[in-house]
Formats: sequence, C-alpha cells, structure tokens
Amino acid sequence: MKLKSLIAVAALMLFAQGAIAQPKSRIQAQAEAEKKAETSLSERAKAQYTAQMPAPTDVVWKRDIYRTLDLTKEKNAALYYPVEPLGDRVNLFTLIIRLVADGKVPAYEYRSDGNELFTEDNKYKVYDMLDKFYIYYETKDSTTFTISDSDIPAGEVLSYFIKESSFYDQRTATYATRVTAICPVLHRSGDFGSDVTKYPMFWLNYDEVSPYFGMTPLMTSSYNNVSNMSIDDYFVRSLYEGDIYKTANLQNKLLAQYCPNDTAMKAEQQRIEKELVTFENKLWGIEEPDTATATASKSEKRVAVRTATARTPKESTKEETKKVEAKPSEKSSTNTAEKKASVRTTRQKPAAPSKPASSSETLSVRRQRR
Repeated sequence: MKLKSLIAVAALMLFAQGAIAQPKSRIQAQAEAEKKAETSLSERAKAQYTAQMPAPTDVVWKRDIYRTLDLTKEKNAALYYPVEPLGDRVNLFTLIIRLVADGKVPAYEYRSDGNELFTEDNKYKVYDMLDKFYIYYETKDSTTFTISDSDIPAGEVLSYFIKESSFYDQRTATYATRVTAICPVLHRSGDFGSDVTKYPMFWLNYDEVSPYFGMTPLMTSSYNNVSNMSIDDYFVRSLYEGDIYKTANLQNKLLAQYCPNDTAMKAEQQRIEKELVTFENKLWGIEEPDTATATASKSEKRVAVRTATARTPKESTKEETKKVEAKPSEKSSTNTAEKKASVRTTRQKPAAPSKPASSSETLSVRRQRR
C-alpha cells in the first residue's frame, strides 16, 4: 500500500512539474487562438455582412479601370466625415488603419508601377508601414499595435484610388461592375507650405475588407441624418464619383502619359465611359441612334415646336389689317410716281404750234363784242 501511494504521489509531482514547465507556451497559444477567434470572421458571417460576392475568374469579357475619388466632392464626402470618431461613426481611413494595425486585414505594398499584387511576399509589415508614413503608435509585442485617434492622419487622406472590374458572366448571363481594390492616398505639404504631394499608402483587397465595411454604418445625406447604409453598400451601389486615371492596357500607361493636356485627358475619359455604356447596351440589344436619325428627330422636334407655337387668330387678323392698311399708301406712292413720270414726259415734248385763226372767226368775234 505504501508503495502504491508513493507511486501515485510521484506521478502527481511529475504531472505538476510538466504543467508548470510549459505554462507560458500553452497560455500564449491559447491566447492567440482566442484572439484569432475574436478577430476573424467565419465564412457564414462574411456572407451575412458583405453585400458583394467575389467576382468570377472564368468570364468571357472583363475591363479593369482605375479611378481616383476626390473626397472634397460632395458625393465622396461620406467617406471623409467625421474626421475624428463620433460615437459609433468613423470615417473610412480610421476604420482601415485600425483593421490593419489589429492584424485583421493585410495591407499590400503600393508598387512603383501602381498595380496591386495580393501575394504573401507583397504584404506590408505593420510597423514598416506605420514608420514609413510617420504614424505614431505604441506596441507591447510585434503583433499588438495601439494608435490613438489623434495620431491617425484621417484629415490628410483626401483621396482614394480604387480599381473597378466590369465583366460579363456567361454562366449567369449578368453584367456587373465591382470594386476589387482600394488604396488610401495621403496629401501632405512641405515644411514651408510648399505644394501638396500625394503619397499612395497601400492596397487593400476589397474582398478581405468588405465584411468589416458591411458592419460599419455610413451617413450619405445632409438632409436625412440617419445612417441607413453601410460602407459596403456605398461601394456596391456605386454612389461615389471618380475620374478615370488608368486602364489595364498592354503598355501599362496612365492617361497622363499619352494625353498631352487636360482637354485631351477629359476627352479620353469620356471615350472610355462611352465604351462601357455602348458595350452594355449592345449586350442587351439596345441600339444607339444614328447621327442622321438623331438629326431628323431633332428637325421633327423643331417643326413640332414651331407648330405648337403657331400664331393665334387674333395675331393673324392684326397682321392682315396691317397689310391692308399698308396697301393704300403703296397705291398713293405708285400714283405719285406715275404723275411725276407724266410731267417729265410733258416737259420733254415740244408744244404743237397753234393754227392761225380764219377771217370768219375774227369777224364773228368782233360782232359779238359789238
């Protein structure tokens, strides 16, 4: 009995020593697992909170376009305000920097060619990104970063680059346009108030951030102050306004590289926008009117307008009365001209010589006088 009790005591001591020998690694692993469970979303949760499904890869037609969103425009102001958090409301960049600092979504380096590359090698290390753009932070270890609201440069992010993909899915016979990438752009001036310089920060895969965008409310109207949609709804419904600065092309050129001036760039942007509309219209069999047909229709509209604005009976009577009143004056002027012509003719012709009076006529005149 004593031997058995000694063996049991020794086993308990060994178990206790093993439990004490590895508490740090076990606790750390357990903490990481709990943190991952808290910060990550399941596939079911992602499908619940996002309004945009990933774009299919095997499509027969696709057009990639890069736009710049100017947050000073009214349609894009919803992404800028409030500059500092106001209750549960935060602007887009504050949300993004918190997600990146907490390790919930990865940030991908903005390459020199401006293209996005969502690979493991191109991922930013959080502290490298924060140091590069002079964002102050506190850290306890290499994975935990704390940034105060006053240190987040939300007021300096005045624009965004986004990538749109317009595609036709032959399997579902649908045409759609979806945002696939987003990049915040810092606007910073020099030490002596020089010109503002733009610094693209990093690319985000929209499919990775869309679940968090779907949980963040957004106020899009100054008239109705209810936050009745999310940031994800804002992008899915294309409520933003952005100018095209690049398209996916074989030479990887920006519009500014082959447009000599602002007028040419504006014309090129309008041409690309028209190409997208024309492709979609032809896809559904909507024919665009020809130039001749459009001109004919315009002329018909002009005739219709003229007919609609025809003279009233009173106006026509007045005009006829004016014409009648004008006729006598015309006749009088004509008669005067004829008289003048006859006088001129009379003056030009010599007068006919008078015949001498006969003797009988002279006598008769004398008799009458007597």
